Amino acid sequence: MSAEDDTLAAEITRLRAEVARLNANRFVRLHRSLSGMFAVQFLRGLAFGLGSVVGATILVSLLVYTLSNINFVPVIGGWGKEIADIIRAP
Repeated sequence: MSAEDDTLAAEITRLRAEVARLNANRFVRLHRSLSGMFAVQFLRGLAFGLGSVVGATILVSLLVYTLSNINFVPVIGGWGKEIADIIRAP
């Protein structure tokens, strides 16, 4: 064998070791089975939905609070106070 063949054999050996290491990764193991993939994607969707709702709630409440405190622009301040009153109403 030549030096080039030895280098190629060593690279193939390292490549096989790397592929084996990647296949042992938890992410790959979960996505091998259909049920594991469904479970991960379901939990991912729940987390995304919850995060979106919480984030939107915080942003809207900050916007309404800011608009209700603006007094120097009569139209926006009154509109913001009306929205705040509607939200506070039982």
